[in-house]
Amino acid sequence: MKNSSETKTKIIKDSDLVSDKATSKASPQNVLVHKVRFVTIDASHAGQRIDNFLLRELKNAPRSYVYRILRKGEVRVNKKRAKPTLKLQDQDIVRIPPVYLPVQKAQESVPKSFLETLSASILLEDDDIILINKPSGLAVHGGSGVRFGLIESFRQLRPELPFIELVHRLDKETSGIVMLAKSRGVLLELHEMLKQKQINKFYQTLILGKWQGGKQHIKNHLQRNRGSKQKVRVVTDENADKAKESESIFRPLAVYQQYSLMEVELLTGRMHQIRTQLADFGHPVMGDSQYGDFAANRVAKKEIGLKRLFLHAYHLTFTLKSSGKIYDCKIDLPGDLAASIEKIEIEENG
Repeated sequence: MKNSSETKTKIIKDSDLVSDKATSKASPQNVLVHKVRFVTIDASHAGQRIDNFLLRELKNAPRSYVYRILRKGEVRVNKKRAKPTLKLQDQDIVRIPPVYLPVQKAQESVPKSFLETLSASILLEDDDIILINKPSGLAVHGGSGVRFGLIESFRQLRPELPFIELVHRLDKETSGIVMLAKSRGVLLELHEMLKQKQINKFYQTLILGKWQGGKQHIKNHLQRNRGSKQKVRVVTDENADKAKESESIFRPLAVYQQYSLMEVELLTGRMHQIRTQLADFGHPVMGDSQYGDFAANRVAKKEIGLKRLFLHAYHLTFTLKSSGKIYDCKIDLPGDLAASIEKIEIEENG
């Protein structure tokens, strides 16, 4: 299978550069990162949205920049303007305009110490995928005030890889297993498996209160809640505007006097799904600064030393059909979360 390094690219000579006020006029603060390029799409990129293709091609460009050049019509597909949602086809010809970026953007690099930490966090690697134990506090993507995220950092750690992309996301404050794909074919295969619920993802979380009734299979609908600190909410009307079905299985691992340690099997992957479902069920995740019980969070910080969201992606299983490989990766709770559980158990046992 071809990868992104095999995409045919024609570099246009300087005299062919198309003038543009927003992108092709240099200034003392800007540097030319790319000249005009015409890229012929191969089969490995067929079906990919043009915005996602550009975000990969223009690695140092902010997302706002990519969407601006699309909106202004500077990007052309087969000589026509392209909306961000346009899906590329095999043999399409994409014109990418000259790109100027601030010098500091082009030269910014991830600290060596962090790259060493990231390297040590690799749980598994083979020809198809990489599994990483993401620490809490690290966003999977840069942007919106985040200097660099997991994927940008990993590309600097492993520049020799012709293709590396996130398969799925974790919230910034959630720790645990994240999948990366090493080819577009594997990425598309894993995305389809996620849609078909063929990848088993399990989390551990500490919730407020004593869980009742054993295993619970919860289905409801979530809706984006724009303009609010709580970005997602549970809605009772499944026909509500842009409401999406969410589904999880909750199993108690340990029930204490004030808290319960739960395993959550995620069957759909909606934004903040576990956190919103548990808050709606009356058992918010401890340490949750958006959907949680703020008074209980303060008590937990003082009594059990919990200083962040208690949500950890700890177990992942699936079979990759293209290779026949079976993956079963399970990791322990990180030290800070394990220490909080230890304090609860010491208190419970006197």
